[in-house]
Amino acid sequence: MVVQVKALACELPTLMGVPLSRFSLAEIAQEVVRRGIVASISGATVWRWLTRDAIRPWQYRSWIFPRDPAFKAKAGRVLDLYHGRWNGKPLGSREYVLCADEKTSIQARLRRHPTTPPAPGLSMRVEHEYERGGSLAYLAALDVHRAKLFGRCESQSGIQAFDRLLADIMATSPYRSARKVFLVVDNGSSHRGPACVARIQNRWPKVTPVHLPIHASWLNQMEIYFSIVQRKVLTPNDFLGLHELQSRIQAFQMRYEDLAKPFEWKFSREDLTALLHKLSTQQLRKSA
Repeated sequence: MVVQVKALACELPTLMGVPLSRFSLAEIAQEVVRRGIVASISGATVWRWLTRDAIRPWQYRSWIFPRDPAFKAKAGRVLDLYHGRWNGKPLGSREYVLCADEKTSIQARLRRHPTTPPAPGLSMRVEHEYERGGSLAYLAALDVHRAKLFGRCESQSGIQAFDRLLADIMATSPYRSARKVFLVVDNGSSHRGPACVARIQNRWPKVTPVHLPIHASWLNQMEIYFSIVQRKVLTPNDFLGLHELQSRIQAFQMRYEDLAKPFEWKFSREDLTALLHKLSTQQLRKSA
């Protein structure tokens, strides 16, 4: 009986003719009874049985296989930079590695009633209804070995806004006198492909753009910082307008930079090789 319940939990409901995307504990208990496996059962009992094998059908994760044919080569050189190497050699004292990215369409939500602070026995209360106070884009770059941040709030993203961020970086010491500045970026429209490389190096010859593979934002350390901004600054979203939104983002950037240390990046070329081998094996099993 326990085995039958676990087997049911490991099936997709739609493949069994049940109009659900995934089972909850209560729904598994109902389905077990409907099939006549048991006369009655509680959700707590189902949970206890499934927990023994860490089966959680009510949860799900998204995934995507790498589609870039040069995924390993592109990802490998970024990982090398994170670990202080380029083309098999250690970086020099005047060579720097920065990640850059854009967080677009950040709204300023004006709540209809003021947010109330926490109190004994009460959580912070945020009014559900709001008016839209406009939106902005936050462009930022992080020196991965020094935890130095650069950031700009712009009305919209694009080539001009991205180049203004680069201008801020390259006008600041030590990047102004650097021998080389490696700039890790994704494939967004403002910094995509050979045209981007030519444009940037024509204006800043010391900058070497290094593009991530397609669908590899998880290799961009800026995504870690943006996730912190989302949690610490933008959730819950309650601002008087764009001016307050911009001021708070900029103030948080200064606060974060004063306290932050470089991210302890452990994922290496060896880990990448193991991951790609695992994904390749899974694909072969699915096609067999």
